[in-house]
Amino acid sequence: MSSVLQPAVTEEHPPTAAKYRPVSSHLAIAPPVSVVIPAMNEAENLPYVFKTLPDWIHEVVLVDGNSTDDTVQVARELWPGVKVVEQRGKGKGDALITGFQACTGDIIVMVDADGSADGNEIVSYVSALVSGADFAKGSRFANGGGTDDMTFIRKLGNWALCTAVNRKFGARYTDLCYGYNAFWRHCLDKIDLDCTGFEVETLMNIRVVKAGLKVQEIPSHEYLRIHGTSNLRAVRDGLRVLRVILQERSNRRALRRRSSRSSSVPAAVRGEVS
Repeated sequence: MSSVLQPAVTEEHPPTAAKYRPVSSHLAIAPPVSVVIPAMNEAENLPYVFKTLPDWIHEVVLVDGNSTDDTVQVARELWPGVKVVEQRGKGKGDALITGFQACTGDIIVMVDADGSADGNEIVSYVSALVSGADFAKGSRFANGGGTDDMTFIRKLGNWALCTAVNRKFGARYTDLCYGYNAFWRHCLDKIDLDCTGFEVETLMNIRVVKAGLKVQEIPSHEYLRIHGTSNLRAVRDGLRVLRVILQERSNRRALRRRSSRSSSVPAAVRGEVS
């Protein structure tokens, strides 16, 4: 069964940090930052992941997908204060939803556990958010980004799906299926995640645009997975991403039709009082 992300009640949870954290020589922030890392049997990769995480992070939330290796033990050794939560469901979408619900920070950063992401880039994401963006979206194809991990077929598929989203939803993305993103926690109330698998990043990107949130792309370099094999399957997951795009487009059209019908009904019939 798919996990469903419940709205964050931001009014009842004021910022948990009262002091500023030095982020760089030019930036200090007050909002606490949570980093969510979904992981299943990634014990060998976690040392590379944690090594690059900045020490000013408020918390690290590791979502364990029923690992059969030493993933949890290694995480606790590398980051003694790590918050370990057990994943509900089986897919990446379920893992991220579980992790988001466990976060206490005002800013949430998504990082993969395979060693492909550089934690040193987090400062760029956070800088974009505190400068006014709602959603900082990593892009391997923005100027300054890159990837060591995508085949030509995957690049072509990503481009085609990205183009479809841009045309159908009025977005201006250069990358679509990338899991390195950051956002203000209050954005969760507006995007209402409800999917299970790798298509979760696409769903987020679409709903961010539909919600009218301010997006800033962050150039990011994706490195090769260090150990193990990915659970991603290009054709299978590409079709799931396409299905999400079509469903969201269909939902958007239905909403427009309902709004049009509602606006055409006389006020007296709708029960409005002038």
